[in-house]
Amino acid sequence: MLKQDLINMIETKRAELIQVATTNGLTSSVAIRYSQELDKLLNEYNKIYIKKVPTTAI
Repeated sequence: MLKQDLINMIETKRAELIQVATTNGLTSSVAIRYSQELDKLLNEYNKIYIKKVPTTAI
């Protein structure tokens, strides 16, 4: 999947979530489902495109 395609999917799902949450409330089953779908897209983006910075133990 291309980076821009994934970004577009994230932006679309975020807009859908905002609309549903505004109409039905944040705790509605539809808003929760959209939120979970957005989380999956964001996790996929982070996994593919965000470089992990190694941490050092203190």
